[in-house]
Amino acid sequence: MSETKDLPNDNFILPFQVGNTSVRGKTVRLGSVVNEILTRHAFPDPLSMLLGEASALVTMLGASLKFDGKLIFQAQGDGPVSMIVADYTAGGALRATASFRGDKHDIIKKARGPELHYLLAKGHMVMTIDQGPEMERYQGVTPLEGPTLEVATVNYFKQSEQIPTAIRLAVGRLSAPGEEPQWRAGGIMVQFMPGEGGTRERGEAELLREDDEEVWNNAAALLNTAGPDELLDPMLDAQDLLYRLYHENGVRAFEPMPVSFGCTCTREKVIRVLDQFTEQERDDMTEDGKIRVECEFCREPYVFDA
Repeated sequence: MSETKDLPNDNFILPFQVGNTSVRGKTVRLGSVVNEILTRHAFPDPLSMLLGEASALVTMLGASLKFDGKLIFQAQGDGPVSMIVADYTAGGALRATASFRGDKHDIIKKARGPELHYLLAKGHMVMTIDQGPEMERYQGVTPLEGPTLEVATVNYFKQSEQIPTAIRLAVGRLSAPGEEPQWRAGGIMVQFMPGEGGTRERGEAELLREDDEEVWNNAAALLNTAGPDELLDPMLDAQDLLYRLYHENGVRAFEPMPVSFGCTCTREKVIRVLDQFTEQERDDMTEDGKIRVECEFCREPYVFDA
C-alpha cells in the first residue's frame, strides 16, 4: 500500500446553509481516508470509483446523525457487481467494501467509469440508521434507478423521504510531482429542509410550496454546475467552492467535522463468529492446522490455531 499524506483541505465534512433559506447542504473532501479504503481492496478501477462515490455519499448523509449510531448505505444488484456497502459512524469513522461475481473481473474493467446501471444493473438501494442494540433500526428501501449513484440517490430521497435533493460526486487519482497517484473523493449535496434550514416550520405536505420553488430550483441548478475537478482539487478550499456556487445568494458554512478510516473488526469479534460454526464447519475451514479469516471491510488478516 502506498503511503499517503494528509493535506489541510482533506478528510472532513463541511455543513452549510444557502442564504436565509431552507436549503441546507454538506460538502466532503476525502484524501488519505478514501485512498486507504480503495488501495486495501484493489478492485478494478470502475468499481473502486463507485465505492469511492459511495464513501463520499454515506459520509455526507451520516454527518446528520444527532446521536451515537451508524448510517449504513447498501446497494445490491444482479450485474457483475453484486453489492457495495459503506457505513459512517457518528464521530467520523468511515469504511466501505464491495463484492463482485467471481468471473466478472474483466467485465468490470470494461466499464467507462462508475456506471451504476452497468456495474450493478437491476437491484435496490437501502439506507439503514442503526441506533444501537437497544434501539429499533430505521430502514428505507427503493429500487436502484438511474445511470449513476447521484441519480439513484436523488430518486431514493424522492421516493422514500420526499425530500428534494441534489448531489454531485467525484472520484479519481491525483498525483503531485514525484509521487504516486493517490485516490481522492469529493461530494456536495443540498436538500430542501423546512424547519431546519429556514425560519419557518412547515409540514412535509408543504415541503415545496410555490413561493419556495424558485429558491430550491436555483440552489439545485447552481450545485449541478460543480465539476469533478472542483470537488477533487486539494488546493481549492471547500469554502471557496461554496462561495463560487452561492455568492449571489449568500452562503454560511458551519463547523467542519473530521473523517477517519475506521473498521470495527477485532480478533475477539472474529472468534465469536467462528464459535457459531459447528466443529465440522471449522474443520472444513482449516488449512495446515490454521483457520485464516480476512475482514471484508479492511482486509485485515486473522489467523487462528484450529
